[in-house]
Amino acid sequence: MSQPALSGIEHALENQRLGSVQIRVAVICCLIQMCDGFEVNSIGWSVPLLTHAWHLAPAAFALAFLWSNVGVMAGALLAGPVGDRFGRKPLLMLSMLLFGIASLASATSTSLPFLAGTRFFTGAGIAGGFAGTVALTGDYTPQRLRAMIIMLTFTGAPLGGLVGGLVVSLLLDHGFGWPSIYVLGGSLPLVLLAITALWLPESPRFLAARTKLAPRQQALLQRLAIEPGQPHAVDLARTNPIRMLFSEGYALQTTLLWIIFFCSLLNLFLFVFWLPEVLHLLGMTPAQSVRATTLYPLGGLLAVCYLGWAIDRYGTRRSLAVNFAVGIVFVSTIALVAMPYAALLAVVLLSGMTVLGSQTGLNAACGKLYPARMRVSGYGFATGVGRLGGIAAAPLGGFLLSRGLPPTFIFLTAGFFAAIAAAATTMLALPGRQPATIGAAETA
Repeated sequence: MSQPALSGIEHALENQRLGSVQIRVAVICCLIQMCDGFEVNSIGWSVPLLTHAWHLAPAAFALAFLWSNVGVMAGALLAGPVGDRFGRKPLLMLSMLLFGIASLASATSTSLPFLAGTRFFTGAGIAGGFAGTVALTGDYTPQRLRAMIIMLTFTGAPLGGLVGGLVVSLLLDHGFGWPSIYVLGGSLPLVLLAITALWLPESPRFLAARTKLAPRQQALLQRLAIEPGQPHAVDLARTNPIRMLFSEGYALQTTLLWIIFFCSLLNLFLFVFWLPEVLHLLGMTPAQSVRATTLYPLGGLLAVCYLGWAIDRYGTRRSLAVNFAVGIVFVSTIALVAMPYAALLAVVLLSGMTVLGSQTGLNAACGKLYPARMRVSGYGFATGVGRLGGIAAAPLGGFLLSRGLPPTFIFLTAGFFAAIAAAATTMLALPGRQPATIGAAETA
């Protein structure tokens, strides 16, 4: 379809150079992602301890996993309209405040229902953090580098899981109880909230639409060669951003992305929620299971190296389809093959590279393929619908454990959904099945 000509402001933003402001935005967004990554994994780390402390079966914690994902889904669906209509920075600050306080409340839990309730609000905050960082990073990067920079900021999530897992395993080795996991997870975003308030700028598109700006904001726009007070010259949402996802030629792309996100997040959360407990059931101590699990986010971190190169060389969708397909092999190996400890660790690492790595690439692709006016809504709704997969991962894992199947069989299902994601990603690349902006972005 034909695309409207870019205004002078949009041309400047789409071709801006990477400088200190852009790097600062990317670094702070990466730190927010680290907090999100810690919080996503914290419930899985605590379950091996809580099963003993509360004398509950592992399958009972499907309730907490479930409400955590319901919270993420609710937060993702709300983040789109908020971020696209009122600004990226307010969305991020509200999100960090919410999941910081909710995580601290989790540390005071005395029952499973209370823990499930606090994880709902934690999940809602995490979703806003993910959506806001995708959009704000995209607003401060040129189009030719947008997917790569977003991927780099998303390394914060697996890095938060990796570093957080190592710190938590040390805390557990030194006798600290499960509440320490949530105290640490709640304190970090509240500290980062102050950093965000002081040093993270609002999106230049929202600033350019305003007539009254602080001196610092005026100086920022001058560095970007943008004159303020031009609301009609920037690509901001002027109608319902949700409706735009199914107009302007984006309907099929949106539907396929939702399918891919669903399958990808189901796989991801089967690992996040159940891998520590599965390893514990196989005979590892809680500290050992957490330590082994840290290789999964490490794999996602390493995936950025080769997946970023592959996307630049072969295109977003082709690279992701292959990565999903390769992941089927490693996920099925965990499910079907009895391995010594060292081999298991290697396969967990490779599973992280393919399963979590594909999700990181998918986040970047989503942030690049949607224009600025619907970027938060596009990513937020894809994440929200995708979290139905995360919601399904909690009872699915609990059901399989309660049926007396080998614990590793949980991950056989993950291989099936990885195959669906690979097929849907391939369909996304078929000619004539995406708006013109997608083809342009793919060749950029």
